[in-house]
Amino acid sequence: MTSSRALKWITGSFEILLAIPILGAAIVIGSWYTVLGLTFILHAVTLVLSAKNKEPFYGSVLGIVTSALAWIPFLGWILHLITGILLMVTAAQKPRQVPNHNTYQA
Repeated sequence: MTSSRALKWITGSFEILLAIPILGAAIVIGSWYTVLGLTFILHAVTLVLSAKNKEPFYGSVLGIVTSALAWIPFLGWILHLITGILLMVTAAQKPRQVPNHNTYQA
């Protein structure tokens, strides 16, 4: 498992946790919204590693958007939920086989 896939599992789980209505709000507000900054950084790192490994990174992009907009009450809830699901789905996908273009075929 690549480090980007591991980070997708971690950030996806965290997003799902933040999508739990009262618990997620308590975590975000109780941390004085610093949790959103931490998740922004984690999503950015996951994005860079996913791009480097040629893996899907749309979950991380949405995670960055979610981190920026999650302070809006109901929008934050739905964004956390969608982001968590997308990250979990992309983490569970099997890696694509990249064709080897270095071989010469006559």
